Amino acid sequence: MLADFLASTPLLSESWRLCNLATANSPQSFVVDQVGSIGYVAFSGTLFVSGSDPSFKNLVRLPVHDVAGNDLFVPLHDQNEGEEPVMVQGALLRIFENIYSDPSFQNQMSTLMQTSQSIIFTGHSIGGTAASLAALWLLSYLQSNSPNLSVLCITFGSPLLGNETLSRAILRERWGGKFCHVVSKYDLMPRILFAPLDPIAPLIKPLLQFWHLYMTSPHLGLLAVQRNDEYEAEIFQFVLVHLGRLVEAGEEAVTGVFRPFGNYFFCSEDGAICVDNVESVIKMMYLLLATGSPSYSIEDHLKYGDYVERISSQFLERKSSMEGELPESSYEAGVVLALQSSGIASQEPVAGRAKDCLKAARRMGRTPNLNCANLAIKLSRINPYRAEIEWYKALCDRSDDQMGYYDSFKRRGASKRDFKVNLNRHKLAQFWDNVIDLMESNQLPHDFHKHGKWVYSSQSYKLLVEPLDIAEYYRTGMHHSKGHYINHGRERRYQIFDRWWKNVRVEENKRSKFASLTQDTCFWAKVEEARGLLDDVGNTRDPSHSAFLWKNMDGFANYAKALVEAKEVSIDVVAKNSSYSLWLKDYNELKSQREQFRPQFSGFMNREIVP
Repeated sequence: MLADFLASTPLLSESWRLCNLATANSPQSFVVDQVGSIGYVAFSGTLFVSGSDPSFKNLVRLPVHDVAGNDLFVPLHDQNEGEEPVMVQGALLRIFENIYSDPSFQNQMSTLMQTSQSIIFTGHSIGGTAASLAALWLLSYLQSNSPNLSVLCITFGSPLLGNETLSRAILRERWGGKFCHVVSKYDLMPRILFAPLDPIAPLIKPLLQFWHLYMTSPHLGLLAVQRNDEYEAEIFQFVLVHLGRLVEAGEEAVTGVFRPFGNYFFCSEDGAICVDNVESVIKMMYLLLATGSPSYSIEDHLKYGDYVERISSQFLERKSSMEGELPESSYEAGVVLALQSSGIASQEPVAGRAKDCLKAARRMGRTPNLNCANLAIKLSRINPYRAEIEWYKALCDRSDDQMGYYDSFKRRGASKRDFKVNLNRHKLAQFWDNVIDLMESNQLPHDFHKHGKWVYSSQSYKLLVEPLDIAEYYRTGMHHSKGHYINHGRERRYQIFDRWWKNVRVEENKRSKFASLTQDTCFWAKVEEARGLLDDVGNTRDPSHSAFLWKNMDGFANYAKALVEAKEVSIDVVAKNSSYSLWLKDYNELKSQREQFRPQFSGFMNREIVP
């Protein structure tokens, strides 16, 4: 859909026009233009940072804030446990930071945001990475300021920007569809960072000089730089070999390397195809380059104007002929047409692999959503388990013993009802652990944890069931061998759900749906810790340690009081014989005794001693 949209509108041609304008008029900066309600920001293709590493090998952390302390890329730093930090190429980041710190950029962006309904960032070559970073900055800004402004980034022959964590973070924020990277069939620049470039670093600088001179002055570029066929062949072969190894290694080779993100719009003289699956993007990068030559790979970086013109005209013409026999199914016909549009002839050696790659892209793209749909079905099937626990809670809260939900489960007997509730607790835990396993093995959509259905379902589960887990932990005496629950016994799933809930937007983070449940799911663990403090303070003779224990108990008492007054606790918390009510009674009695004893002790200490 994105490909058809771009091909049928002037966005591609207008973006390319402004890229050329930026390169010609502002070789070290950008140009801004507005067409109707669409604002364009185009970055020059000849951007560079003085003294930067020509091999582009240095990955640095993407900053959270700018030098003034303002937010830059905050949403992208919401990482899963065990993930690498979000890293980007250092020299490319410095290019953006230099532009971002320019008051002219800030002023023009402020004006565009007020006068436009959509903003399109675009750039050719290295300018494409500046456009990507600018789009990521604005998307981060809009997330907490003005979500009504749409953003799109269109790059032409842009090198890779960051690592796999960046790619995942963009998918988690649902921003993948906002990036369209136009890549010509043989262009070396978008592929060059797939290889470790130290061995050919001396050859890269003259290559960049040729590209830059040609962009600004095509005739001078051909004359000023003497191209070396041997060097070009060496660079081409080096990148092709390493890209091929990466394709063969698959998922095993992703850590620490540059990684694509967004949609890739592969164009050739025969048309274009659009791919958004990362693994398929890398394979198509390799298969298309394998059909080229060293000279094509250098020259193709400069031909995007020709490709953009063809794409628009070919969309209107829509080829009616198809090579070879007509496929039996419309799906197969679509794959064949896509293969032709990529510029790979059916008789070429890589045609079979390219066809398989296109089929796999569609299959892999659908699998996470299908898994998500299957989980939704399973969620509906386990709802009766949760309903039975809710029914159990209601019975406990109305019981004559006035112990409440938590303490009734902690002191439960061997009844069939108690057994069934405990079994349901384990079944629900198994379901949610499976959800997390699927998510962390990339078998669910990357933005799964931002879907309201799953965020609220996991929060509802956590509020209802974690008190039972805490009760079981202290019932079985696990705190004696492992330590208190919060630091030593809490299941990882609850920590993950905490992060999901924390990242829900403020306006969506309402507790009314869970008003009958204690909002702090670790409340009962804190009660158990406070009970331990109360026991310890009665057994200690060390004044400093006693003061420390009282400070912690007073802190918890104030915290619990605030929750009760704000009605953020369930009815079982304030039940007459609940652990909290009994603790509060003992705490107040001991505190009263302490207050009565303190003046006598103080007078004794201040009394004058006569020899």
